[in-house]
Amino acid sequence: MKLYFRLSPTLMLALLPSLQPAGAAPLTPIAEKPLEQLAIYAAKGAPDSCGPGCDHWIAIEGKIDAGSAARVEHFFHERRDAQRPIYFNSPGGEMRDALAIGRLLRARKVVGRVGRTVVDACPGTQTDDACTLIKTTRDEVVASIATRGVVCGSACTFLLFGTQTREVAPDAVVAVHGAKVAMQFRLNVTEARREEALTKLHDDADRQAFAYVDEMGISRDVMTLANSISPDKFRILTRQELYNFRIDIRNVVETPWTMEKMPSPAVQKIAETRLDGSFQKFEWRFICGGKMQTRLMVANELAKDASGTRVLTMVAGAAKPPQFTKIPIRVGSNEIWTTVMTAEAMKDLIAVPRLGIAQNTLLPDGQTSSTFFEIETRGLEPASTQLSTMCETLQARVGPPKLPSSTPSLPWSSSAKWTASPKWPAPSPLAAQGIGVLGDGQSTPPQAVPAK
Repeated sequence: MKLYFRLSPTLMLALLPSLQPAGAAPLTPIAEKPLEQLAIYAAKGAPDSCGPGCDHWIAIEGKIDAGSAARVEHFFHERRDAQRPIYFNSPGGEMRDALAIGRLLRARKVVGRVGRTVVDACPGTQTDDACTLIKTTRDEVVASIATRGVVCGSACTFLLFGTQTREVAPDAVVAVHGAKVAMQFRLNVTEARREEALTKLHDDADRQAFAYVDEMGISRDVMTLANSISPDKFRILTRQELYNFRIDIRNVVETPWTMEKMPSPAVQKIAETRLDGSFQKFEWRFICGGKMQTRLMVANELAKDASGTRVLTMVAGAAKPPQFTKIPIRVGSNEIWTTVMTAEAMKDLIAVPRLGIAQNTLLPDGQTSSTFFEIETRGLEPASTQLSTMCETLQARVGPPKLPSSTPSLPWSSSAKWTASPKWPAPSPLAAQGIGVLGDGQSTPPQAVPAK
């Protein structure tokens, strides 16, 4: 009798929790199945593409297969510049190899993030054979980084836990579930013997997992939570849980300003900030607003018990702050502020490295609560230049946009609801055969478990 155990590799991308009013179309996952084998490679991008002063990184992506730890160790042995930040994009896989890779990463004291490396030279998808060959045979590839909807799930979390510093973008996903234990028997055995062996193997996997998070300084509560989730489902960790479990302990987490072309052109930024002991999510969107103007919309996701009246202010150095609407629009759990930005006002924003965001709240008892935090302007200048060009093109085609005087048609997507069965390419017959021996044997993605 030979026994194997692994964490289920079939954790799929689904809808991303974000600041999204009800009624609009939900975000969809990237329609590419994961690599069947874990790949590790070096990448370089534009200045500041992986953070201030950072333009080189390492990508680790795909399913964590048996033997992947040896390949990762060989990669680091061959490279001298292995202190670059590492971006993970993986649905999980083999637990033993995941723990081994995590320990390799901890020894190097690297920064770990969740993100998808998009290689410029790939002629088709990012996971086809041609692209995989480019990634794994070149010394370094030219690429960019995307975090929106990217998942590090199941056994991939052990890789993330192994890094010295962990940074999870507000639009990326870290997801957990219980271990899936599978066995292969060479001889006929009784059902009682099967159950006994299965229980013993599951207990051993638990002991290894709890010992590992202790070693890495991660709260044991994350494994307790994971074990409460069936292997055929998954649970997205909230920002508060990422903080409480000591996975990402930053008080302000933000994306760079990025250009979004669909469904309509917009420059977007998302940030989550810890205010008064809990996290609030903000989203900024610049959209086309008429000749020589841009309209800025800011959404703030409120807690269920939020009360009072809020006033939002955005400060760019000594420049006059933009004047938002005095009374925000309430859409579901979100408050939306809007303002019109002239070309000169946009230059004021771009000229400073950080913007100050102040929120003053008049509480029902007459008291005032004030909060303040800062966000980066990284990426705003090139993205706003792109937006300006696209807006001019749209204006030439259809004329100035007609902006409603009341509730606007918001440019971002729908409310944060994970579908029970997101559409995803079915695994190949060969992959399905492998899953039948070492995985969960499922042909459909696992269901999502909402955060409590």
